[in-house]
Amino acid sequence: MSKSLIEKKLSSTAIYEGRIVNLRLDDVKLPDNNEAKREIVEHAGGVSVIPYLTASKEVIMVRQFRNPIDEVLLELPAGLLEMNEDPQNGARRELEEETGYKTGDLKRIGSFYTSPGFCDEEIHLYLAQDLTKHVQKTDGDEFIEIVKMPLSDIKQKLYTPEISDAKTVIGLQYLLKYLEQNNIK
Repeated sequence: MSKSLIEKKLSSTAIYEGRIVNLRLDDVKLPDNNEAKREIVEHAGGVSVIPYLTASKEVIMVRQFRNPIDEVLLELPAGLLEMNEDPQNGARRELEEETGYKTGDLKRIGSFYTSPGFCDEEIHLYLAQDLTKHVQKTDGDEFIEIVKMPLSDIKQKLYTPEISDAKTVIGLQYLLKYLEQNNIK
């Protein structure tokens, strides 16, 4: 790590504390000794699950309305981590809540930061196989449509406006790479 890039936090002021995010304002000393302000969104993190039906070569996705962009999006099942929740437990919980499926085979296949220029949110990606249908248990304010998408359609739609959610694009890229590396057709 290059020490010539490190900023030193001088002070931090809480601006807002919410259910999903907190906002703080940091005063920092830059590598050239000048000072600057940084607006930081604090987020507990999240999980995203890639439910893959091996026999039919389909991915279970969800379609839901997203208020910040006023659109319905096609996404992988995902959600917030609860306070001090293990990401694997969160992935199992979100899979069942949003899709009604449980998994007998859950593998962590990666993680990423959503927008590290202003937010500390990290999303953990899990591949779920050996799926069994149970009961969908969405939250009271969640309205979700289940979509089973064949892998062949995903390959065609991955880089089109139909799949525009970042965690979904990244998760599907991880899935395709995983299948290729493990010679799963």
